[in-house]
Amino acid sequence: MRTATLGPAERGEALARMADRELDVLVVGAGVVGAGTALDAATRGLQTGLVEARDWAAGTSSRSSKLIHGGLRYLEMLDFALVREALKERGLLLQRLAPHLVKPVPFLYPLQHRAWERFYAGAGVALYDAMSVSSGHGRGLPVHRHLTRRRALRVAPCLRKDALVGALQYYDAQMDDARFVTTLVRTAAAYGADVANRARVVGFLREGERVVGARVRDLEQGGEFEIRARQVVNATGVWTDDTQKLIAERGQFHVRASKGIHLVVPKDRVHSTTGLILRTEKSVLFVIPWGRHWIIGTTDTDWDLDKAHPAASSADIDYLLEHVNSVLAVPLTRDDVQGVYAGLRPLLAGESDATSKLSREHTVAHPVPGLVVVAGGKYTTYRVMAKDAVDEAVHGLSQRVADCVTEDVPLVGAEGYRALWNGRARLALRTGLHVARIEHLLNRYGSLVDEVLSYVIADPSMGEPLTGADDYLRAEVVYAASHEGARHLDDVLTRRTRISIETFDRGTRCAREAAELIAPVLGWDAAQVEKEVEHYEKRVEAERESQLQPDDQTADAARLGAPDIQPV
Repeated sequence: MRTATLGPAERGEALARMADRELDVLVVGAGVVGAGTALDAATRGLQTGLVEARDWAAGTSSRSSKLIHGGLRYLEMLDFALVREALKERGLLLQRLAPHLVKPVPFLYPLQHRAWERFYAGAGVALYDAMSVSSGHGRGLPVHRHLTRRRALRVAPCLRKDALVGALQYYDAQMDDARFVTTLVRTAAAYGADVANRARVVGFLREGERVVGARVRDLEQGGEFEIRARQVVNATGVWTDDTQKLIAERGQFHVRASKGIHLVVPKDRVHSTTGLILRTEKSVLFVIPWGRHWIIGTTDTDWDLDKAHPAASSADIDYLLEHVNSVLAVPLTRDDVQGVYAGLRPLLAGESDATSKLSREHTVAHPVPGLVVVAGGKYTTYRVMAKDAVDEAVHGLSQRVADCVTEDVPLVGAEGYRALWNGRARLALRTGLHVARIEHLLNRYGSLVDEVLSYVIADPSMGEPLTGADDYLRAEVVYAASHEGARHLDDVLTRRTRISIETFDRGTRCAREAAELIAPVLGWDAAQVEKEVEHYEKRVEAERESQLQPDDQTADAARLGAPDIQPV
């Protein structure tokens, strides 16, 4: 299949096409659910558009725990249907849809009580494995195993000896959440969807009570235009209620934001060959392997402040450090924290008993003719949510539409990935890059790696790492702007790469170098380069300041001290 290039020219052309014809489906919001909905609609043969006010995955979908998992803790809540559904999706992603992006990851669950806990937790993990296999897509992961304390300490020497009497080890999967969404958007575009970021819906078009499209403001080039569509899908996550207000209709449910924060620490601060999952008084705490780092999270607190930039307070950081240190032989300190990020979960809160219990379930509604709303759910089940949203939209179309086929549609980069992985030594020889670099690129771009490597072959300096961000090549920065829809420096350092959370300076050392690489692609002059660097540095400064504040209110006020590069 052809791949879609999402450069500046392609963005302009997509907006012009959307304004020039009536679409079958217009999707508002390019998080994982919106991007998945655009892919589902496009692969059913529908004329599809996707608009996003900021960047792909700029909200919740770039700030998750980065896990593709069945939700082991939902078994304890007896929510077997949700777990079974999520385990099937996990298997599909690992084996068929995105093997280049979704990878197995082991977790150790320390046991603190002898017989009863091993039986209780062991039965839960055994059921988890059995449900995975019975889904028909669970054979790609090793089954769980029981460990003595001695064997557990051998795989996780970081643990205090008195913190466990034994352990269970099981497997789930993980991905780079923002990269996954970018790949979803490119896949939708490859199947014919018109996609544009930095395009904000400022109103809906109505004919009587029916919604017939949206009024969209181009935040990059300026101006407003109308996009007409037979069905509009609101997939705006924690902004669902705000989007619904644009049609002045009360929704059938509301979306409540719950804040979760994560810490990123260097790999050498926690000596372990496996991830950890720990019980807390409220939920569970994960210590997740992440390249040369660990991700530690998460919290779960109500949030009713700024949705675009949820802030982590000093209290949030202390909470995570306190809980993880309760089992570590060598405690972590604030000085060990490289990065911090906060995200908002979209939880359903209904006005009746039927919807108030939905929580991590998702729901789809058709509040007025022509408008479908999809909300709730969890990252792993995005494809099911997208299918349900398009199924609902199809009811409003006066034509026969094919059934969902996304279960059999690999994302761009998946096809041929395993063959390229087997030949990675040859790729290294051809490009002059170390084989470890090739592996890193293959696990980010899959079979699209040749598009990135073409920059290196044309200019060997593109094969050099960014200053102060050794994991990423200069070519990747250029590629982010030329092929992946990055419009600003922040997009590149925060989402196309994860430099903003993986370095102690949070990307400020390489910001100017990255901006100068992007400039020719996006047509920036010297003044725009300065503006981009200054904005990024102020954003980092505001985030650092917010993380010193004692509570949500003061943290939110500090974070809002740095304005967006492009106001929305």
